[in-house]
Amino acid sequence: MIFLATFHWGWLLATLLLGFAMGWIAVVHRGHGVSKPLARWLALLVAALLAAALTRAVPGRPGYWLDLGLLMFGLYLIGCLIGSCLRNWVLPGPADAS
Repeated sequence: MIFLATFHWGWLLATLLLGFAMGWIAVVHRGHGVSKPLARWLALLVAALLAAALTRAVPGRPGYWLDLGLLMFGLYLIGCLIGSCLRNWVLPGPADAS
């Protein structure tokens, strides 16, 4: 994991910043969410991918890309969370501006 962070730090930073930008924008327009069954399947898929990465079940280059993809996905979600919370804190919506 240290190798991934050292070698791909630029891409990881770009992923975090992209997540931040999307989190900042996503507060403006709230679209329809995914259904509960689909959310469960997606959570199960992410859990299976995490288990495969932690147990090193996928060897070689595909395992390397799996680790990198999961790291980028996690950083993207963290960036989305930070951007969304910061926008809500900095620019209160109409309900908060009473």
